[in-house]
Amino acid sequence: MSGGWWRERVRSFVSNRWLVFVAAMWLQSCAGIGYLFGSISPVIKSSLGYNQRQIARLGVAKDLGDSVGFLAGSLCEVLPLWGALLVGALQNFVGYGWVWLVVTGRSPTLPLWAMCVLIFVGTNGETYFNTVALVSCVQNFPKSRGPVVGILKGFAGLGGAILTQIYAMIHSPDHASLIFMVAVGPAMVVIAVMFIVRPVGGHRQVQSTDGISFTFIYSVCLLLAAYLMGVMLVEDLVDLNHTVITIFTIILFILLLIPIVIPMSLSFCIEPRAPEEEPLLPEPQKQEPDSVQQDSSEVIFSEVEDEKPKEVDLLPASERRKRIAQLQTKLFQAAAEGAVRVRRRRGPHRGEDFTLMQALIKADFWLIFFSLLLGSGSGLTVIDNLGQMSQSLGYDNTHIFVSMISIWNFLGRIGGGYFSEIIVRDHAYPRPVAMAVAQLIMAVGHLFFAIGWPGEMYIGTLLIGLGYGAHWAIVPAAASELFGLKKFGALYNFLTLANPAGSLVFSGVIASSIYDHEAEKQAHRHHQQHQNWGSIFSAMFGGVDEAQKCEGAICFFLTSLIMSGFCVIAFVLSMILVYRTKIVYAHLYGKTSTTRLI
Repeated sequence: MSGGWWRERVRSFVSNRWLVFVAAMWLQSCAGIGYLFGSISPVIKSSLGYNQRQIARLGVAKDLGDSVGFLAGSLCEVLPLWGALLVGALQNFVGYGWVWLVVTGRSPTLPLWAMCVLIFVGTNGETYFNTVALVSCVQNFPKSRGPVVGILKGFAGLGGAILTQIYAMIHSPDHASLIFMVAVGPAMVVIAVMFIVRPVGGHRQVQSTDGISFTFIYSVCLLLAAYLMGVMLVEDLVDLNHTVITIFTIILFILLLIPIVIPMSLSFCIEPRAPEEEPLLPEPQKQEPDSVQQDSSEVIFSEVEDEKPKEVDLLPASERRKRIAQLQTKLFQAAAEGAVRVRRRRGPHRGEDFTLMQALIKADFWLIFFSLLLGSGSGLTVIDNLGQMSQSLGYDNTHIFVSMISIWNFLGRIGGGYFSEIIVRDHAYPRPVAMAVAQLIMAVGHLFFAIGWPGEMYIGTLLIGLGYGAHWAIVPAAASELFGLKKFGALYNFLTLANPAGSLVFSGVIASSIYDHEAEKQAHRHHQQHQNWGSIFSAMFGGVDEAQKCEGAICFFLTSLIMSGFCVIAFVLSMILVYRTKIVYAHLYGKTSTTRLI
């Protein structure tokens, strides 16, 4: 084979959208370092002498850093994407690197507020990885947003489990070395892939084998989740030697590398198609011939939406299209004759490109935000309190539930993207209906925690993990469909603020207050002859004391009922959004649609 052939194939490989997708999956594996906070917080607590309340403040700083992505979204519009990735890697390295120096005594001890700032800065680096990966891949796969977002967000959820397995292989007696790994590992991955993850005109690379490629990726994801679950259970139940753990970790790396065969086979093993045979998306073909006529068509379509009778939306699809076409024809004729002056619209309609300020005045945007706040906020409350929940019910090995919910979270993200794509692709029905189903599943999960039946921890973590994960596959895809791709980074990062807002109110106020109240009642009942209310109060806020511990299902009974109620409210909000966006999705995914809305 000639050198020219190899150069052409290598050039095709480097610009292949599947290579970008696979590299983004590796990048997202480093965007879940926030899930490791439960593993590094005991080291920080013991090294710096913090109490649980101070650790909780560090946890709030972590949640804020993981979700406040305004700067990431803004920089992605100004800097090249590799520059944004470098900024994120630098934040991650400086933040957690400094925490490691403090914990190991290599740097002077800092006050609590400074440690909160470092945790915030370090975790905030994730938002750059998330934004770059999602923006690049959603633009490269505009017709497969659900699967792409679900898989990418799923790998972010698996990041903690992957890094934990690598740490187990290193087998360091110094537990602070995990913090060092969190500081250095993501930076190394970013440097390796920062020039690969970018938009490459993926809408012009549609292949007939794309369905098979997605099926292969899904299979690898399911295999990876099952493998990690099995490894976690084996390592928890059996005392393995270092050689076996190393073999487990090598197999994990092989599973992570397997998806690279897709871009390699497309670039080196399959003969490239002639340009005229390459199937393009229908939208660009319709947009290129006459942009002026298209703009006027959009104005007329806007006018049709304003003028059509309400009962038209209730007609069968074929009759509705016929009535709208008749009205559109009349408006064209009237506008041409000067009998009607067509109003120019004052902003984009749903399905077109919005700026953040334009989206903030739309009811649909706030419906998504508050539905996400109630749904994901209640799920994050369980994740943040899983250790205390399992301890209160008498479980000793609390970390097994943390590992399990991370796996269910991963599968929820994968499944949420897959099934929501079926809903929009095959039925042209609004994607948020999948979020409504996820919120009902979470409501049932919270009820299991409240009722306290045997095995409720296993069933509850399954349902909450699946429902919580599904939110983060569905919401980004729905936001890109309703509000466009042009400012997707800023829109997505604003919506993620719902996560820390929900956590702050639900976990930091509701759950902790109810838990402390029940612990106080139990302590007063057990030590009534020795303690009064004042000593219990000082024990609660002054340091470590057994009186702060609550035992039994009562500790989270009321909290779980409240969270279940919030999920029901979120379900109602999601169904309102479904009702409001039926027409939009019919135009976006209807087989006979000719209107440009993507």
